[in-house]
Amino acid sequence: MVSFVYSGTVYGINSYIICVETDASNGLPAFDMVGMLNSEVREAKERVKVSLKNNGFSIPPERITVNLSPANIRKGGTKFDLPIAISLLIALGEIRQSSTDGILFLGELGLDGDLRFVDGVLPVVIEARNQGFKKVILPKVNALEGAAIEGIEVYGMENILEVIRFLTLDEEERKLNYEPEAIDIEELFKSGQYDYNVDFSEVSGQRELKRACLIAAAGFHHILMIGTPGCGKTMVAKRIPTILPPLSYDESIEVSKIYSIAGFIKEFDSLIVKRPYNSPHHTITDNALSGGGNIPKPGVISLSHRGVLFLDEAVHFDRRALEILRQPLEDRKIVISRSSGTFEYPSDFMLVAAINPCPCGYYPDRNKCRCTETQIKNYIGKLSGPILDRIDICVQTEPLEYDNLKSGKVKEEDSASMRKKIMAARDIQNERFKGTGIRFNSEMTVKEIEKFCVIDAKDEVFLERAFKAMNLSARAYHKILRVARTIADLEGSKDIQKRHLSEALNYRMNSLYL
Repeated sequence: MVSFVYSGTVYGINSYIICVETDASNGLPAFDMVGMLNSEVREAKERVKVSLKNNGFSIPPERITVNLSPANIRKGGTKFDLPIAISLLIALGEIRQSSTDGILFLGELGLDGDLRFVDGVLPVVIEARNQGFKKVILPKVNALEGAAIEGIEVYGMENILEVIRFLTLDEEERKLNYEPEAIDIEELFKSGQYDYNVDFSEVSGQRELKRACLIAAAGFHHILMIGTPGCGKTMVAKRIPTILPPLSYDESIEVSKIYSIAGFIKEFDSLIVKRPYNSPHHTITDNALSGGGNIPKPGVISLSHRGVLFLDEAVHFDRRALEILRQPLEDRKIVISRSSGTFEYPSDFMLVAAINPCPCGYYPDRNKCRCTETQIKNYIGKLSGPILDRIDICVQTEPLEYDNLKSGKVKEEDSASMRKKIMAARDIQNERFKGTGIRFNSEMTVKEIEKFCVIDAKDEVFLERAFKAMNLSARAYHKILRVARTIADLEGSKDIQKRHLSEALNYRMNSLYL
């Protein structure tokens, strides 16, 4: 008898429905599995046989063949244990085939039959809903992750006996005895989005740096901070997520899919509701940054999608790792080619980088700095021109005075107040880009810049002089207009004025370092 049970897998960022076919027939006793399987899937037959034996099911000495279809998609992970076990029980006549109609199964089996945590549940549940499945059965510890998806019933089970009991009931009895998992999405977002233990009010002084961060957060612009050691660059970077607009439900699903595939959604977790913040050490490899492996999992770049990627001491990162940032900074995605295929991951993040102005860290204070001009240029030159050209805002921090450090002497603006200003600017951008798919000013193409960044003739002359004097590229010109548009939005100004252009020009890379 041939049985059919449905499961799912993730390949790259995409998820696929997998049909688990099992045939039990007369012949020499064997248990074969086919369908382009990784080692952990091939090992499933041992876990399935022992867990069924330990739960009172005997497997007769027959020739058993399990096929995971389609065969041209590589299957990995341990999520196929449960569907293989259910498919085998149907083939052996223990469960009716019709009892699994419209149900997708996921889960790893312990030798005692317990269902254990698996990765990549969220994208598979989304695909199951899109393919018309009505129910998903998965481990209890994964239930909240799957329950975040509307339009499909998710049942969390403790062990295989509970799954079998569910399948032996008719639809009415299932409704009486089992309730699908449910979470309060609204409450989840309300309670978790700004659950931070840091705040901008803790940052003393640094008015210019805070202003630059306000603009960067309002338009989702990339920012580079240059300053002496200990002036607060890292402290400020850690607080940028506290002023960013909240994640929408759709953005949360995007981010959570990536984290689920990477294995960073843990037991009993649900959606990622806070904007990601990642700060890799400068020894990180290019593969860890972009995504590594024959079938690459998302790297740090993709794990920062819709959030912040902070590179502290950016000049000390490997040159190859930094150059990987070129494509995602421009295209908001990263494409990785391997022998097994080409994989595309979303990588729409806000880059925040921090560097010292010279090897010793104290330039241009010549009372402390003894670095030569050549040493300074070579030090900054570790960041290539194309990378610097992709950064919208460059701000130089100032060493803090003693008076700035006196607690309570000056009341600093807190994150909530800054976020209120940013949300007002964000509302303007929402209205401006309605129906275009664009969310922030930083995403404007040349076409949108020509439409929404109009300046008068007098200011055009001013910008032309600056363009020639600063030897700017076409990319830099468009970035200046995007930043100026954000500054105008923060003021509530419909038009871009000369003062907005001047401030935006002031955020280009300082000539001291070029």
